[in-house]
Amino acid sequence: MDVHNKLMQKLGIAITSLAVEFLPLNVGDRIKTVAELSESYDTARGTIQSALKFLKEHGAITLESRGHLGTFIQNIDYIRLLELTGIKSLVGVMPLPYSKRYEGLATGIYKCLNDNGVNTNLAFMRGSNHRLKALEDGRYDFAVTSRLTADYYLENNKQIQIVKSFGDFSYVNEHIIVVSKEFKGEFKKGTRVGIDNSSIDQFMLTKIYFDEIEVEYIPLSYSQFMTAIKENKIDAAIWNLDDIEDRKDDIKFIPINRESKNIKDTEAVIISNRRNSIVPALFSRVLNVEDVKEYQKSVIDKQIMPQY
Repeated sequence: MDVHNKLMQKLGIAITSLAVEFLPLNVGDRIKTVAELSESYDTARGTIQSALKFLKEHGAITLESRGHLGTFIQNIDYIRLLELTGIKSLVGVMPLPYSKRYEGLATGIYKCLNDNGVNTNLAFMRGSNHRLKALEDGRYDFAVTSRLTADYYLENNKQIQIVKSFGDFSYVNEHIIVVSKEFKGEFKKGTRVGIDNSSIDQFMLTKIYFDEIEVEYIPLSYSQFMTAIKENKIDAAIWNLDDIEDRKDDIKFIPINRESKNIKDTEAVIISNRRNSIVPALFSRVLNVEDVKEYQKSVIDKQIMPQY
């Protein structure tokens, strides 16, 4: 690689770095000095100055110098900044949209991002472990999980970060235990309990609830639980109440005491790869939690059609 190409490569890296640096900022914010930026990114001052000039000339940012007070943002184009990071669109992955709550969450995320000029597509995948693997492999820019799952990944040193949190009951209304019609009101040794090893939520909730009972765990896919209950292949399984309400199924179930177990299973969060600095910076700017929740509520109340 010749000297010119090396210089251009360094300039390109600096432009991308500064675009990410400025994404979370607002008009009126003071930016770091050239010296501070140079130190932050281990880049020559001249390269930083050239990168700033490039951003200004391409309409991504307008700066105002106020002498000894520093340099401040006068105008900022977030979509142009995103383009200059090299990203033309984002792809996220969510649970299968089998409930109105999931459809509403998907609608809110999709609409809020696209309406703010961020071209975004959503994919759907069963099992939080499958979504994590796809995120780690770089197939997706972000993923939706429960807070319970995200906390589990963080505790187990997975390279993820929580980007947005949507509050209680944004992921599910509640989890319950579906039981066979022959259930007599008491779980005992040998009770056959369905467990989905690919779903952290379902796996952890099952283990938490049945921890002190010598039940027989039957590995199944989450989607197989209802059929297995009806065909008497299992006696019980942790399930999402939203799905039962949406299906109008005549299913026998009992509640789970979340508070006594300190379970954080109802909150939806967005996670991204820890090495990805663009998604957190961008989402802090263009993804408003309350707007997403308003879309979700409208879908649940059947005031608008899902769109994702």
